[in-house]
Amino acid sequence: MKFSEIASLPSKFGEFKIQSFEKNGKEHLVIFTKNIPEIPIVRIHSECLTGDALGSLKCDCGEQLEYALKLITEKGGMVIYLRQEGRGIGLFNKVNAYALQDKGLDTVEANHQLGFEADLRDFSIVEEILNHFGKNKIKLLTNNPKKQFSLKNIEVVERIPIKIKPNPYNENYLKTKKEKMGHLL
Repeated sequence: MKFSEIASLPSKFGEFKIQSFEKNGKEHLVIFTKNIPEIPIVRIHSECLTGDALGSLKCDCGEQLEYALKLITEKGGMVIYLRQEGRGIGLFNKVNAYALQDKGLDTVEANHQLGFEADLRDFSIVEEILNHFGKNKIKLLTNNPKKQFSLKNIEVVERIPIKIKPNPYNENYLKTKKEKMGHLL
């Protein structure tokens, strides 16, 4: 694993530091507060161009990212931003999955129709990043138990849920995440 220098990132959410990490040709980003607490709040966030940058209402990704940035501004911590678009299937296939969802399939069925598992994301670099920052205990900001269980050598002292109000465009998406993927909503 390689890592960049640390740079400042003033944002509409607050003053942050950023550092990029590279492993196996994938570049990831960590956004963190100046003073990271001994047991920080950590959000493991997978890239979602449509939700994070374009404000898509089909998911809750952008709202979760904003919630996390606001919370760590208040309480201290970090967002580990993983470059694994569309639950690991990439942007091209994600758009194809969106088209299948437009025809009535849910997010899991669409991935299966395209020949993928429901979720192909890999969270293994998270432990390496946390070790780099000298953190072995965290408060994990997530609704996804897969993220919590992927951390074998990091103690999750608390799971903090993210509560996002559903909208007419993402109600079925959130229902599928809960019923088929085990998310704690």
